[in-house]
Amino acid sequence: MSRLPTGVTVITALTGAGPAGLAANAVNSLSLEPPLMLACLDRGSRTLRALEEAGRFGVNVLGAGHAELAAGMALKIPVEEKWNGVGWRERDGIPQLDAAIVWIGCALRDVISGGDHVIVTGDVIGVDEREGDPLVFHAGAYRPLA
Repeated sequence: MSRLPTGVTVITALTGAGPAGLAANAVNSLSLEPPLMLACLDRGSRTLRALEEAGRFGVNVLGAGHAELAAGMALKIPVEEKWNGVGWRERDGIPQLDAAIVWIGCALRDVISGGDHVIVTGDVIGVDEREGDPLVFHAGAYRPLA
């Protein structure tokens, strides 16, 4: 599947302890009516725990030029280090990254077992977009779309 180009997203959640997030490329729209999203998260992920606690999550589609942010969000390092220097704001109780060209806020709907990952689905509660090309992941590397 590494030969299939995918968009690069950061899944975010907000708890009383602060923001949580991870890089994810197994993200997709699930339904138009009603509008639903899905994302696959590692079963042992701290962000999964935060997402379940918050009952909400954000899908932040990263723009080209933000490979360093994506790589940082893919690391399993202390949360404070992961978020150090990351620009974000709270929107509908969900972190929206400054580097996102698309942000989709979701209310958690389902958590479904899928091997060593879980599939989370969410009802879309907010959308924001701005101009810019997406960051793409292909053959083990971050790349611009063109």
